[in-house]
Amino acid sequence: MRKMQHFFTLILPFAFVIGFFLTACTEEGTVLTKPDEYVRAFDGNERIILKAIAQVFKDKGFGNSKINREKREIESDVLIQNGWRSKSIARVTKINWKETEVALSVITEKQVDSGWEMRRLLQKKQYDSLFDAIELQIYQEMYKTE
Repeated sequence: MRKMQHFFTLILPFAFVIGFFLTACTEEGTVLTKPDEYVRAFDGNERIILKAIAQVFKDKGFGNSKINREKREIESDVLIQNGWRSKSIARVTKINWKETEVALSVITEKQVDSGWEMRRLLQKKQYDSLFDAIELQIYQEMYKTE
């Protein structure tokens, strides 16, 4: 009897942990009610930053993008693949004579029985990687204009 009790105290927690990991692997992003938005400031004017963002969207495979200079924003095409669709939006706001703020959202939705459900697939780390690519592209765009 003692061996059986010892067996259950070792096996049950192990089985619980394995079950937890198996269900966590089937989860495909956290369901959202509104898209995430991350913000970072860059040195440069709005025109150059919008061009840089458009190039990064293209390089990262977000599809073609449309720059709306009046709204100071850029939107990528909606890409649909394997029951998912995604779209990227970036807005720029002039902070002062040399700094511009960029607000970036990557909207991902999973197709479910009732339609499309917004999910979080990118974490802060992936947004930071996009911002780093944008910063590098800003310097490349500045070099082109000089």
